[in-house]
Amino acid sequence: MILVTGGTGLVGSHLLYDLAKCGYRVRALKREESNLGLVHKVFSYYTSSPESLLNLIEWVDADIMDAASLEEAMQGCMKVYHCAAVVSFVPNHRKEMLLVNVEGTANVVNACLQMNIQKLCHVSSIASLGRNSTAAVVTEETHWKTSPQNSWYAISKYGAEREVWRGAEEGLNVVVVNPSVIIGPGDWSKGSIALFKTASKGLKYYTRGQTGYVDVRDVSRAMIALMESDLNGERYLLNAANLPFRTFFDMLHRQFRKPDARISVGPALAEFAWRVEKLRAALGQRQPVITRETARAANYSYTFSSEKIRNALGFQFTPIENSVREICELYLKDASPHVPGAHH
Repeated sequence: MILVTGGTGLVGSHLLYDLAKCGYRVRALKREESNLGLVHKVFSYYTSSPESLLNLIEWVDADIMDAASLEEAMQGCMKVYHCAAVVSFVPNHRKEMLLVNVEGTANVVNACLQMNIQKLCHVSSIASLGRNSTAAVVTEETHWKTSPQNSWYAISKYGAEREVWRGAEEGLNVVVVNPSVIIGPGDWSKGSIALFKTASKGLKYYTRGQTGYVDVRDVSRAMIALMESDLNGERYLLNAANLPFRTFFDMLHRQFRKPDARISVGPALAEFAWRVEKLRAALGQRQPVITRETARAANYSYTFSSEKIRNALGFQFTPIENSVREICELYLKDASPHVPGAHH
């Protein structure tokens, strides 16, 4: 039996699909109030009979902040995939994010040690590799440095990873994946995939930064391959391509037949934009769309290398153009009221 935390999220739902498709016995954690509709939707993207695969998953109500419920959920399990995390760049989410990402991961690690779990796969992030401005290319060896470029999300993921390495020192077999910006179909209003929804209407502005992108299906495949291998005590950067934001936006625009972004937003304008947005959000009693962290990150340029996993497993990433095309097609099917059931 395999246990998956964060099964209702973007990575978790795709991982559940891949595990069920491969015939694994899977138990997935969810909160009592969690909506399984998203998981059903993700399964329906890849199969015309999602129910038959969904029925293979045993759902249990548990919370990673509750150590006792974690140990109970791990009864009879050999392997654990830890996908649960809070991702936010909004200041008033910081406390919860640090709690869930760091203490929640500590609870998962402790429960794995207590229940003699054979192997843990932890979903980290490129954010936890630190923003070392002297490194031309970021690799698994790029060491964390305290820097104003580190977001609170990065700090929380770095803290989470430290808990995993502590577990490794205490005898737990672990593999860690550090994906770049994950793209894939799912909840179009959340996280990095909200960009697809925005781009479908057309983006006028772009920033001069650059980052890495990876398909969620590649993340899931890499995790399963690492867990099935003898590899242990290592982290692996998952990145299909490094692209300037403008290039990525234009890739989306081509699929949605929208004009390319033409107006460049430099650091000074970005600084102005997040301050205006903070005020507008406060007046409208809503969460800001742009924050100080996202505005600044949009003008940073990073290059990430995934040579390590390519060499270790002969792993091949999906070309990002193919991923973007397929995700845009699924978005358009979901957005169109006339198309019953979006299937691949």
